[in-house]
Amino acid sequence: MKRPLRWEVRPRERLQDCGAGVLSDVELLALVLRTGTHGTPSSILAMELLTRFGTLRRLASAGDAELLAVSGIGPTKLAALRASFEVGCRLVQEPLSLGIRIRSPAHVHAHFGPRVQGLVQEVFYVLLLDSRHRVLRSVEVSRGSLNQSLVHPREVFAPALRESAAAILVIHNHPSGDPMPSREDHEVTRRLAGAGELLGIPLLDHIIVAAGGFTSFADRGWLTDQASPEGRR
Repeated sequence: MKRPLRWEVRPRERLQDCGAGVLSDVELLALVLRTGTHGTPSSILAMELLTRFGTLRRLASAGDAELLAVSGIGPTKLAALRASFEVGCRLVQEPLSLGIRIRSPAHVHAHFGPRVQGLVQEVFYVLLLDSRHRVLRSVEVSRGSLNQSLVHPREVFAPALRESAAAILVIHNHPSGDPMPSREDHEVTRRLAGAGELLGIPLLDHIIVAAGGFTSFADRGWLTDQASPEGRR
């Protein structure tokens, strides 16, 4: 039987013959979706997704309502997309397992960067540490634009008090892609550092993650110098 021309070969056969690395984004998505709907093949549905969202990163960061608004995407295909993106995220992020010692801001970024840098809204985490700076747990504190009311010291330190943490780190993302802190970032950090001093649970760092990299307040000396020019912007 004559083998179809390359452009006629389905993604599954292309993967078997050539490996996953040669497949286009559309072909990979088609394999994740498995089937189309109402006479529309999965490759066309995959192309429609990429046409609407532009890139795989933007597709992965889209909300459930945005994805379900695409004709042919229902709960089953939405679950398949979410699962595939999460697998990819876990492959590239460095695990922060229970008991692992935090070595540097870059170590924290290696874990949280792949998870949050493509999100369209800000997410704020607190990382609970023991007296040797080993991980007890990470807790998502809030989602939305960072401000003093959204990220209040009581929400940040409540899990630290419950689990007898000796210190904390806080992490959040900038959807804009710029990792430099805003005036609000500095003000929130100042309040958290002050609360940590009162409670005896020091804030070791505030790390801002973005597509353009990351910024560490501790590395910049801003935890002890909140009167820096950046803090007065």
